[in-house]
Amino acid sequence: MDRNNKVGELKTAIYQSDGYTVAQSHDTQIVRFNDDEIILNSGGWQTKTTKSRMNKVSDAFQLGFRVSQRQGEWFVDYFANEIGDTYSFNDGMILERYKEAEYV
Repeated sequence: MDRNNKVGELKTAIYQSDGYTVAQSHDTQIVRFNDDEIILNSGGWQTKTTKSRMNKVSDAFQLGFRVSQRQGEWFVDYFANEIGDTYSFNDGMILERYKEAEYV
C-alpha cells in the first residue's frame, strides 16, 4: 500500500485499499471512492483544514463535490448531474458516483 502520494502541498496520503482510492489525513480516511460511490468522513474534525483537504481531493480526482460551511454547519454541494444537489454533511455519508450512461 503506497502512502507516499499526496494531494498538492497538503499532507494527505493517497493509496488503494479494498477496491477504493483512499485519501487519509492523520488517522482519518477523509475521502474513499471507487467507480460507484464516494464516502466522506471528517473523523469528528470538522475544521477548515479537513474541509480544504476534502475539496483538494475532489478537485484532484474530479469527484464533483465541494464541502462548505454556512453558519457553523457543513454542507456538501454535489454536481453529479446537470442540476447539482446540496446535502447536510454527516460522517460516513455516501454519494453515488455519476455514470454518464445513466443520463443519456
